[in-house]
Amino acid sequence: MNTTTVSLLLIALFFGMVLCLEIGRRLGRKKIRQDPEGARAGVGTVEGVVFALLGLIIAFTFSGAAGRFDTRRALVLEEANDIGTAYLRVDLVPPAIQPELRSLFRLYVDKRIEAYRRLDESTPADFSECSALQSRIWDLAVRACQAQASPAPATLLLPALNDMFDISTSRTAALKVHPPLVVFVMLGALALAASLLAGFNMASANRPSWLHIMTFAIVTVGTIYMICDLELPRSGLIRVNEIDRLLVDVREGMK
Repeated sequence: MNTTTVSLLLIALFFGMVLCLEIGRRLGRKKIRQDPEGARAGVGTVEGVVFALLGLIIAFTFSGAAGRFDTRRALVLEEANDIGTAYLRVDLVPPAIQPELRSLFRLYVDKRIEAYRRLDESTPADFSECSALQSRIWDLAVRACQAQASPAPATLLLPALNDMFDISTSRTAALKVHPPLVVFVMLGALALAASLLAGFNMASANRPSWLHIMTFAIVTVGTIYMICDLELPRSGLIRVNEIDRLLVDVREGMK
């Protein structure tokens, strides 16, 4: 799901909440006219449960989204470190092989940077090309290590390459880790239900309080938007793009 779709759904949720608030207020007014004494009987318990569940789901999804956002940033740092370490250990292979291996490293980092820079436009081929470069780097490194009498290249370079490849898989997987869709459906349904009950509670006023209506809808939808923004850190207002500079710095250091 992209940012445009999320924004459209949240706009629909906002108007849905405003509508539910007004429907709830009118239902409350009708109830008061029919039964002035018992209009509020038992309502407090239901309101407490619904608002408590809404707060719980918001807290749960926000905490999870913030944790995944921090994880994605940490993975960028880890990948930059792993690539830098593996590149330094290219010095262990025979000098005749080093230029080709370093060239593959530079091309690999370029492809990684470009794939994440254009993530919204990327196709699976972008990452498939990175995988193909991984295979070429690994094959060349293995041949270089086999040609060495010393075990140092095999024991130092190959594990570093393995870490470099593994972290790329972890970063790709982190892009796909989100809460189940039913969590967001439940969050939207609770927001609408809470709006209906809040509107019912406003029934004692002769005219709707648009200040309260708009504040409740804007604050609730704004909070849900921030949660969604954390889940999509490359296409919203909250981004991890700046930390990608670490990979660019590694690339610039590849002489």
